[in-house]
Amino acid sequence: MNINVTLLWQMVFFIVFVWFSRKFVWAPILAAINERRTTIADGLAAAEKGQQAEEEGRKQAEQFVVQAKAQANEIIGKAEKRGSELVEEAKSTAKDEGSRILNSARDEIETELNKAKEALRGQVSELAVAGAKQILKKEIDPKAHSELLDQLAAKL
Repeated sequence: MNINVTLLWQMVFFIVFVWFSRKFVWAPILAAINERRTTIADGLAAAEKGQQAEEEGRKQAEQFVVQAKAQANEIIGKAEKRGSELVEEAKSTAKDEGSRILNSARDEIETELNKAKEALRGQVSELAVAGAKQILKKEIDPKAHSELLDQLAAKL
């Protein structure tokens, strides 16, 4: 066999192999590569969207936390204000109750004082009548001399 014929046959088989590879193997490989490239690009785009969505979610969560803290501070402020109002109201009520009790006690003392004065007047008038009996050595009729005794009690 001649080397030139062998070389020629090898060239023919190589050209057929290249044509066959290009026709039946290369196209599906390129299609798979392009499909894979598209899938990777879609995955990267989805990952980018996911990162953006995550960042927006974080921002919204931070805003929600800030709003919640502001609302909590507002509620605490209102509660403290209401507590102060209740304390002031209790103080005012206690003062009013204390004044009422004090006035009631003063009225009661004055009533008891008047009762004691009346009792003392009665005792003084009895002592005056007893003293007058002793001085006059005769009996004084309380019914007959009631006007005189009333005037004496009024003076005392």
